[in-house]
Amino acid sequence: MLFSHISDTHLGLVQYGSNERERDVYDAFNQAIDISIKDHVDFVIFAGDIFENPKPNGNAILQMANALKRLKENDIDSFFILGEHDVSNIKHQNPVPYIYHNLGFSKYIGNGKPIEYKGIMLVGFDKIRPPEMAQNEERFSDVDKSVENFSGHKILVLHQGITEFNKFAGELQSTDLPKNFTYYAMGHLHDKDMKQFNHLKGPIVYPGSIELTTSEGIKDIKKGFFEVDISGNEAIPKWIELDTRPQFSFKTEYKELTKTIDEITKKISSLTKKPVIEVKIQGEDIEIDHIQAQIARLSSSTIRCFWKIETKQISVSSVFLDRPNEIEDEILKLSIKALDSEQDANFAINELLPKLSKDQAAQGLEIIIANYEKFKKEKTHD
Repeated sequence: MLFSHISDTHLGLVQYGSNERERDVYDAFNQAIDISIKDHVDFVIFAGDIFENPKPNGNAILQMANALKRLKENDIDSFFILGEHDVSNIKHQNPVPYIYHNLGFSKYIGNGKPIEYKGIMLVGFDKIRPPEMAQNEERFSDVDKSVENFSGHKILVLHQGITEFNKFAGELQSTDLPKNFTYYAMGHLHDKDMKQFNHLKGPIVYPGSIELTTSEGIKDIKKGFFEVDISGNEAIPKWIELDTRPQFSFKTEYKELTKTIDEITKKISSLTKKPVIEVKIQGEDIEIDHIQAQIARLSSSTIRCFWKIETKQISVSSVFLDRPNEIEDEILKLSIKALDSEQDANFAINELLPKLSKDQAAQGLEIIIANYEKFKKEKTHD
């Protein structure tokens, strides 16, 4: 038996106010679905953060619906839990993914209740926030006992940070987890990772996000998902790489800028997809006009090219890039309260803040203008 473990799809993410970046996320997602169908997996697990925000746009909702429809047409079932991006902070708001469960397109398993499926046991928990951790210990203990004597594979699906993987985003330790599962299908951390612990029966596995998101910054990294073989006694994950848009970050001295731009041009000339580029510049007697003239040389061969002047000191951006998710959640909550609009708060925190925290006011203004134009078009259609 074979299943796909996909996480942090963040459908509806519009990086840099760019339509291309929104399409990139859909493209990566559909690649994962197409490969799963081609490889005849028996089922698919979506481990949370299906959407970028609790009120996804119509394109994102349709992308998920069409993918689930294609899986169904190929006799492939799917199961999902909710991440923090899927759940509104406003009370009594039903998460959008429930639609797919109610229509029979996919099965919601985030309530902690074990279900048996084709000789395996599946249990999922939606995102558990820090204030809820203590009361969840009993739920973990109960579910561990309930599956202990089950003879088949037991899969636990969580959207949490484990301390042994990331000390900043760690919300649980591996010793806090139920012990009797043969595979721990994780979401939340955006980097691919996998570890086996002696006190657990199976591996803890993070596929990571399917595309680079705003909080990850610009970097050269591979993205994908796992196909997991559970035909034998052990769960054997196989990494499947997706064809995503390249993103590169370069550092250079101001006096070497022209040479660096030459090297970047050569490096990206053979790429099939135009990349996202970031250039960090250090030096003295810097002339902004010269920087802009050099960066302009890359405009036709990239979809976005950002630049910033760096000092030798630790920049504010590094603090924001490494901040724990608990702080990010609190900032978002305060913003929603202050702005009295969840949509505006998500825009401010998830789109504007990462740019402004890197002293990229020009890029921030570009995002504001793009969103204003989008707002005007929507009002015109209304």
